[in-house]
Amino acid sequence: MLDEETQQPEDLKESEEASEEITENSESGDSEGTEGNEEVAEEISPGRQRRDRAAARGGSRGDVVLEAPTEPPPPPRLYQQFKDEIIPTMVREFNYNNPMEVPRLQKIVLNIGVGEALTNGRAIESATRDLTVISGQKPVVTLARKSIAGFKLREGNPIGTAVTLRGPRMYHFLDRLVNTALPRIRDFRGLARRGLDGRGNYTIGIREQIIFPEIDYNEIDKIRGLQVTIATTAKNDTEAIRLLELYGMPFIKDTVEA
Repeated sequence: MLDEETQQPEDLKESEEASEEITENSESGDSEGTEGNEEVAEEISPGRQRRDRAAARGGSRGDVVLEAPTEPPPPPRLYQQFKDEIIPTMVREFNYNNPMEVPRLQKIVLNIGVGEALTNGRAIESATRDLTVISGQKPVVTLARKSIAGFKLREGNPIGTAVTLRGPRMYHFLDRLVNTALPRIRDFRGLARRGLDGRGNYTIGIREQIIFPEIDYNEIDKIRGLQVTIATTAKNDTEAIRLLELYGMPFIKDTVEA
C-alpha cells in the first residue's frame, strides 16, 4: 500500500509535465500557422487588391464595366490616301465627270488549296490557322463541288480554305501586303501585269506564306502557297492597274524595245 501511495505523486507529476509539453507544442504550432497565414496573405495581397479595385468599379458583384470609347478609331491609312490623293488623280487622268465614277476596292479574297487534305486530316486545320493569322478573320472551309475519280475526290470533301475581307480589314491587309509582305519575297522584282482578268480584278499567287511577318516559322507544319484576289469596281484593266499603282502596288514597268 505504501508503494502505491508513494508512486501516485510521481504519476501526477509526469502527467502534469506531459500536459505542459502538449500545450507548448500546440501554442508553437498555432504561432507557426499564423505566421504561414500571414505569408500567404502577403503573397496574394496584390491579386486581392486588383479584385477589390475591379469590384469597386463594377459594383458589389465584382463585374468589370468597360467604358465606351469616346472617339471612333482612325480610318485606315490607305482609305484616307484614297480620298485625299487617289480620287483627284484618277479624275484628272481619266476625265471623270463625277468623283463617284472613280473605281475603288470592293473586296480581297484569300484562298489556300489543300489537296493533301484527302490523306492528311490535319492539313485543313493548319491551313485554317495560318490564314486566320494572316487575315485576322476566321476563314471558311471550301468543299469539293463534284467528284473526280482521277484525283480520288468525292463531292463534299474539304479541299481548301478561304476568307473574304471587306471594309477596314481589307485596307489594313492591303497595306501590310504592299509595304511588308511583298518586299520579303526572295528575288522580288515586281508583280506581273498579266494577273488581270479583264473585269478589273487582279490575282496574285504567293508561293510561301512565311513572307507575312505574322507567321512564326517554328509553328508551321509545311510551306504553303496562297492566292490573293483583289476585286475592284473598275470597268477595264487600264483603270484597275492604275488604281492599284496609286495604292503602291509594285508592278513591273513596261519596257519598250528599240
